Amino acid sequence: MSDFYSLTPDQQAEKFSILAREAVRFWNLSDPVEIELIKHRENAVFSVKEVSSAKKYVLRIHRANYHTDAALISELTWMKALADSGISTPPVIPTAENKLIQIVSCDDLPIPHQCDLFGWVDGKPLGDIEGERVAEKEIMIRDYKLLGQQMAKLHAFSSSWKQPDGFERHAWDIDGLAGDNPVWGRFWELEPLTDSQKELISKAQAKLKTQLESFGKNSDRYGLIHADFLPENLLVSDDGMRLIDFDDSGFGWYLFDLATTLFFHLGEDYFDDLFGALLEGYRTVRDLSDEELEYLPAFFLARGFTYMGWAHTRKETEAAIALTGEVIEGVCAIAEDYLSG
Repeated sequence: MSDFYSLTPDQQAEKFSILAREAVRFWNLSDPVEIELIKHRENAVFSVKEVSSAKKYVLRIHRANYHTDAALISELTWMKALADSGISTPPVIPTAENKLIQIVSCDDLPIPHQCDLFGWVDGKPLGDIEGERVAEKEIMIRDYKLLGQQMAKLHAFSSSWKQPDGFERHAWDIDGLAGDNPVWGRFWELEPLTDSQKELISKAQAKLKTQLESFGKNSDRYGLIHADFLPENLLVSDDGMRLIDFDDSGFGWYLFDLATTLFFHLGEDYFDDLFGALLEGYRTVRDLSDEELEYLPAFFLARGFTYMGWAHTRKETEAAIALTGEVIEGVCAIAEDYLSG
């Protein structure tokens, strides 16, 4: 598999396109279909359109060895439960044999891949904004109130939903964020880190473990989370708003979702306004105490650690190569503030 990931992104995408053509045969779609790559990052994601009916779908080919079959079925089960509760998610399309996921092979890839299919969701990303900077700020504040409401609805559902037997997702808990083998990788082993940066990260990691243990995992603060709650994953259209891309979803602290949403705005002059808007929207739906929010800096650090781990375990990708230096600089600054605070 390592040979495959040494290919250029365009070469990988070409091979995934061949696999996509094989995969759609397992669903009850009308031939012929048009298949086009949308995104190739963690997963290879394709649009699929039936030529005769013009109906569109989204085919997702999963990164090898990231999720078990049970974890993917659990993700799709949770999405369907959210939709039934009134939180709109993309419709899950079973195969012709009524499977939620399908294992697909082709000669152009060295191992089989898990695939699933969704109904197409029209809409514009909530955070896709243009125009003058002042106008951007106003729109962002409006959008983050809506985002806060959607996040709180998901957390409220999560805190009361009973998972079915066999439900399996990874956990963004102490071990998953700062343990010996975090979900996204051993961030302290990121190669460009200097000795002094490693020492800083180690001290911050130790404090983070202690603080997360103190915070606890009561059901009012810990449960199923989206874990990638960014404006680009909320699509808005005339018939409402849908939350997409549950690939990173799992068990974790609800504050981790807030930290994820705000992380890339840290240090901006509009941050306080954006945070206030997010909090205002959230609190119209669900309680969030000031005592809990005192732990938010810990979750900013934890989120930063995950991005370092991502860069370490995906160091062969163009994105990791381009962003590693920036990630290290930003997370080390957060770690210094965290330790001094």
